[in-house]
Amino acid sequence: MPTRYLPRVDPDAITALDTHVHVECDAHGHLSLDQELMDASAAYFRAGHPRTPTLEQIAEHYRARNMAAVVFTVDATTGLGRPALSSEEIAERAAEHADVLLPFGSVDPLRGAVAVRQARRLAEEHGVLGFKFHPSLQGFAPDDRAHYPLWETLQELGTVALFHTGQTGIGAGLPGGRGIKLRYSDPMLLDDVAADFPRLTMVLAHPSVPWVDSSISIATHKANVYVDLSGWSPKYFPPQLVRQANGPLRHKVLFGSDFPVLAPDRWLADFEELDVKDEVRPLILKENAVAVLGLRGGRPAGR
Repeated sequence: MPTRYLPRVDPDAITALDTHVHVECDAHGHLSLDQELMDASAAYFRAGHPRTPTLEQIAEHYRARNMAAVVFTVDATTGLGRPALSSEEIAERAAEHADVLLPFGSVDPLRGAVAVRQARRLAEEHGVLGFKFHPSLQGFAPDDRAHYPLWETLQELGTVALFHTGQTGIGAGLPGGRGIKLRYSDPMLLDDVAADFPRLTMVLAHPSVPWVDSSISIATHKANVYVDLSGWSPKYFPPQLVRQANGPLRHKVLFGSDFPVLAPDRWLADFEELDVKDEVRPLILKENAVAVLGLRGGRPAGR
């Protein structure tokens, strides 16, 4: 039997919960992306630190900072024509660091019924708490009804669905962006999903540039939709997003770094300089994510 992940994160013992951390290298040295895409992404983010820490190194990175982290890969097997890192392995290895790591799975929506079965297995047998999707990299439109059985399954399972939105550094600067289409990551494609699956907790990852106003509208309108702030230094956040985070969306916005392309230390340092109310800071840094993931023993959001 596989090792089933059981969270041991103590919400009162951590200072922050990073909801967006990529595992880009497995225990065998396999990378999540080919070298060309990895290099283009590193250049886009100007990453000045190692891009492929192991899951164990990620755990130590966050443990040393008294923080917890949601970890995942992206299964773009069809879109990239190469096997994805194993979400099953990530969950099993995260189980060894359940005091700081919270695993999400990923499945390839283009695999139809196979993806649905894998999602169920990842949740029921491996204990993943959510699923990460990158519509542009995976090459699918989230509002296509062909994918509705998958969203129905995630709603039934009570898992979180985390969707990349907006610009992506993957393929940036390459001819044709290596064929990666940004329009699939327009958050308005997720509004239908949020409306049709009201018990599916959804997180719109990143400030969604150039569609930030769409994300704000969806998160304001749909009780089951949240926004994470990963992938951008806070000093570059669109001002309307900061205003909403300080007010109507104070309980809907989550800290995320996008480690390893953006280190949490840099994100947090720049967040300190942001004009955010004192009473809102702990909500963004930890409490909103704790509620979404149900880490205080209650029912997770949407379940």
